[in-house]
Amino acid sequence: MPIKTVAEFKVMHMQILDETGKADASLEPKLTPDQLKEMYRLMVLARAYDRKCMKLQRQGRMYTYIPVEGQEACQIGSIAALQKEDWMVPAFRETAAYIAKGIPLKTLCLYWMGNERGNSAPKDVNAFPVSIPVGSQMLHAVGIGWAAKLKGHKTLAITYFGDGATSEGDFYEAINFAGVFKTNTIFLCQNNGWAISVPRSKQTVAQTLAQKGIAAGITFLQVDGMDVLAVYKATLDAADRARRGEGPTLIECLTYRLGPHSTSDDPSKYRKAEETAEWQKKDPVERFKLYLRGKGIWTEEWEAKLQADSDAAIDAAVKDAEADNTPNLEDMFKYVYAQMPDSLKEQMEELKQTVEEKKNSE
Repeated sequence: MPIKTVAEFKVMHMQILDETGKADASLEPKLTPDQLKEMYRLMVLARAYDRKCMKLQRQGRMYTYIPVEGQEACQIGSIAALQKEDWMVPAFRETAAYIAKGIPLKTLCLYWMGNERGNSAPKDVNAFPVSIPVGSQMLHAVGIGWAAKLKGHKTLAITYFGDGATSEGDFYEAINFAGVFKTNTIFLCQNNGWAISVPRSKQTVAQTLAQKGIAAGITFLQVDGMDVLAVYKATLDAADRARRGEGPTLIECLTYRLGPHSTSDDPSKYRKAEETAEWQKKDPVERFKLYLRGKGIWTEEWEAKLQADSDAAIDAAVKDAEADNTPNLEDMFKYVYAQMPDSLKEQMEELKQTVEEKKNSE
């Protein structure tokens, strides 16, 4: 029997804004000046909040913090393309997406201060809590997307994860199930080149991460993750496909975390400063600013107001959070299961007793 080709594939890469802020008019999404300004406002706010949290952690006013600087376009561009009813299922670096989705800054502060109330979204915000285990949240997003399809809803779920998560079995189980049942799910991989200190080259030898969608039979593409318009368009197209019943999409965003993996990490131990400097030239906030300036939308006066408003909102949120940060020990046990098992009840009572004994001994 002769050898024959049974299938062929190609991976498409999309970029709309180059590093100078010039756009490809054939791909440029139709966004109003107000929509563009709101996206930029959120990027400025997220960058300012991120830098503030890094300082607060160094001052001992927050616990371990996971910075997002450099990945704002991936998160704000994708959330901007979705509807309010859509669900956001994050990993642990999605601070910018949380802000764009509508989670209050005070709530985010409480989370990083170790207060369980920081994991509780307002009732009108469809966002799951932070997921620390690498990759497990993708399965939840598939479940949401499947439930929506079974009910005949147009609602979808977007889930965020890093390049390291594509090495997890959860990832393959999630995209395979989503492909078979054509769930209303968008998988957004933020390929920032590093899984803590492990480079992408040691995660997989696949030429792209987008091509991992081939085996699952789902739509896939790669985009410039430092380009907020490319992320917006890719997500909008994926959402439209899901709402038409055409199933899930895997989007690989080529991006970079400009800071450490977390405040417990020292990236200088494993990556060269020259690498970071090259990626700094692709800064998504600066690139979008150049684009807006070219369209006559950005001005120095507006920038100054955005920065001042962001700082004021962040300072107020931090002040409110610190004044309201009285943790309830029982909260860390109450919300793990719908009904607390005896093992957790025993742990909770033991902790309460230990704390009480410590108070009495002081």
